[in-house]
Amino acid sequence: MVSINDVYQKVLALANKEQRGYITPQEFNLFADQAQQEIFEQYFYDLNQSMRLPGNNAGHSDIVTNIEEKISLFERYDRKVSNVSDSEYNLLGITNDGAPSLYRLSMVRIDYGQGKVDAEEIQINELNKYIGSKLGVPTKKRPVYSRFTEINSNPTSPAPGKKPTIKIYPEMVSSNDLYISYIEKPIKPEWGYEIVGEKALYNSDNSNNFELHESEESELVYRILALAGLAIQKPELTQTAAALEGAKVQQEKQ
Repeated sequence: MVSINDVYQKVLALANKEQRGYITPQEFNLFADQAQQEIFEQYFYDLNQSMRLPGNNAGHSDIVTNIEEKISLFERYDRKVSNVSDSEYNLLGITNDGAPSLYRLSMVRIDYGQGKVDAEEIQINELNKYIGSKLGVPTKKRPVYSRFTEINSNPTSPAPGKKPTIKIYPEMVSSNDLYISYIEKPIKPEWGYEIVGEKALYNSDNSNNFELHESEESELVYRILALAGLAIQKPELTQTAAALEGAKVQQEKQ
């Protein structure tokens, strides 16, 4: 976890209020959210690329190991889904534990009353082949699930829009238990503050730190600085961020 106040103070120091423009808390929070999302989603691209390269035996210097460690902060394993009443579940609210929105579903397990069994994912356009087949029909020992997008067009609904959903076969009843493993998105960072003497002062009580690995602090500073330079039309900020990022990359290659 990275302190949002530490990042904000470093960004302000590099931006230099008198010469390069002041970054307000509201602007910083927008840039912080964007930067965190970019870094988080880059993990999966980098992991895919790095797994194609030969690794090494030095665990702490292995790229794949390092990326997987960063992703592991967001992995949730075998979380029980409560209040099961049917076999169709909206993934946006499936965890019922106050977790941020689900990013990737990793595994679905079902307990029909005889212990947990893994459910196999079946593409929705292949479901009829399985359900209509005597040999392939899903059973409680070999369940399946499919994903699809449910459209909620009711503007007064608390959750309008597209909702990723899964359907379980064979169907479940209220006495059955559902467990999912997944990767969740990091919560939105927020530099909270209160106004004292017309000045914004940091308030940890209404702040959210970055949920990224602590090694990402420098990357967050550089990305936010670059975004700020574009937003307030100060190209020197973006150039400073690029120079600092370039120096960081060179250091990592040594």
